[in-house]
Amino acid sequence: MGHYGYLAMLAFTVVGSFWLELFLKVGVLKQVRRLLISILPIAAIFIAWDAYAIAHHHWWFDRAQILGVFGPFHIPLEEYLFFLIIPIAGVLTIEAVHKVRPSLFVK
Repeated sequence: MGHYGYLAMLAFTVVGSFWLELFLKVGVLKQVRRLLISILPIAAIFIAWDAYAIAHHHWWFDRAQILGVFGPFHIPLEEYLFFLIIPIAGVLTIEAVHKVRPSLFVK
C-alpha cells in the first residue's frame, strides 16, 4: 500500500459512511453551508494544534504512509482531508441513527 496508507483509511471512511446519504437520504450533503459552518471552526483549531505540534517536533507523519503533498504549516494533504472527512462521516452517522431510531434522541 505504501504511500497510500493514510489515504486508504480516509477512503475506507468515505465508503463506510457516505452510503448513508444515498440509501437513507439523510440530506447532510445537501446542506453544504450548514455542514461547513459546523466543521470549519473546529478544523481550524485542530489544524493550528497540528501546526504547533509539528513545528515543535511533538508530532510527525510517517512519510512512508503519506503522499508527500504538504499544505500550509507543513501539514500533509491527508491531514487536511481528515479534518473534513471524519467530521462529515460523524454527522452522517448521527443523522442516519436519528432517521432510523428517532426515539433515541430527546427533543
